[in-house]
Amino acid sequence: MRHGKKFNHLGRQTAHRKAMLANMACSLIEHKRINTTVAKAKALKQFVEPMITKSKTDTTHNRRIVMAKLRQKDVVAELFRDVAPKIGDRPGGYTRIIKLGNRLGDNADMAMIELVDYNEIYNIGKVEKKTTRRSRRGGVKPVAPPVDAKATNEEEE
Repeated sequence: MRHGKKFNHLGRQTAHRKAMLANMACSLIEHKRINTTVAKAKALKQFVEPMITKSKTDTTHNRRIVMAKLRQKDVVAELFRDVAPKIGDRPGGYTRIIKLGNRLGDNADMAMIELVDYNEIYNIGKVEKKTTRRSRRGGVKPVAPPVDAKATNEEEE
C-alpha cells in the first residue's frame, strides 16, 4: 500500500532517482526543453520549479542550495545568469508539459517538458504586460472627513 507517499518513486532507489532528476534538470536548463516520459516529466517539474524560484534572488546561500541539488557548476551559473532574469516577474509555473503520444518501442506515454518563457511559438502573439497579484479584499478605502453639524445648519439657512 502507498499510504502517505507524496511523490512518484519512478521504480528506482533513492540515489538513482536523485541523480536522474538532477541530470534531467541540468539538461532542461541547458537545452530549455527535453523529451521524456510523462511520469518523469511530472517528477522533474516538482524537482526543478523550486530551484528556479530560488534562482530569482541571487545570493550565495541560494546558489549553494541549488548547487547541492544540481551538482553542475556551469548549469547553476546559467540558471542564475540567464534563466532567472527572464522569468523574474512570473509568480510560478515555470515549466510546461506537452504530451506527445506513445513511444514506438514500448508504448510509453511521452511528453515534452519545457521552460515556458523560452517557447517562441506560444509567446509570438502575446504582448508583454506585467500583472500584479492583488488580494480579494481590495485596498484601503479613503475615509471621508467628519461632517460638522454646525456648518451644515448654517448652509441650509
